[in-house]
Amino acid sequence: LLARYFDPQKGVVRIGGVDARQMDKETRMNTVSFVFQNSRLLKASILENVRLGRPSATREEVLRALDLAQCRDILDKLPQGMDTVIGAGGTYLSGGEQQRVAIARALVNNPSTIVADEPTGNLDPARSLEIMTLLERINALGTTVVVVTHEKSLVNHFDKRVIMIDHGVVAATGVG
Repeated sequence: LLARYFDPQKGVVRIGGVDARQMDKETRMNTVSFVFQNSRLLKASILENVRLGRPSATREEVLRALDLAQCRDILDKLPQGMDTVIGAGGTYLSGGEQQRVAIARALVNNPSTIVADEPTGNLDPARSLEIMTLLERINALGTTVVVVTHEKSLVNHFDKRVIMIDHGVVAATGVG
């Protein structure tokens, strides 16, 4: 609904108080960024992978997004830092590292909202906790984080509003 793949059958979806249907596509896509369960990185540099979120981003903006996504340890171990091409020459990232770079890609656009669709779906419990902690931190800095998940245990990481949907119908709502 936030991306307007579908419009609501009833009611209104507002982004920053504005009806999403009234926003032009570019404004909406600059306001909301997405992180998916299977966030794959290209066989390209970390810099180029993050710039997919905003091709005009400067090196400094990319580095700031990588820092916010807690990727400094990743950069420190790579031979050319963010200029290292991943997926080549034996340089590969773990699932959790790939997900953090994908989060940096979402953050480089300075969105007011991040939608994380099953952000821990392919990760082990330790990496899942790492990603959820990171999303909590981003939320605490003022970015709205919408987590779509089947894992009920993940909702404990957030203290805002929880909406349970069952077969397309709101089954329950609550405030944590």
